[in-house]
Amino acid sequence: MIIQLHPKFRNAYKKRIFPFSELVSKTEERIKFFKENPRNPVLKDHGLRGRRSNLRSFSVTGDIRVIYQLVDKDNALFLDIGSHNQVY
Repeated sequence: MIIQLHPKFRNAYKKRIFPFSELVSKTEERIKFFKENPRNPVLKDHGLRGRRSNLRSFSVTGDIRVIYQLVDKDNALFLDIGSHNQVY
């Protein structure tokens, strides 16, 4: 899986994840899992509903989520990262 990062994702990562070393390592681990197998059960990947029905989400920790869009079967665009309340 090839991952592209939206500017909003980059900004959210800098503000919400980068200041916390534990979150940085956990995020890197989960992105590695995603690249290897986007449907890995550890990720708790799921489609969103409503006006965001074209997007998907996976869990980094119990509360931290990555919101992304599948561009095609081998490409994903990461749109946002943060707590459940921050990204939804």
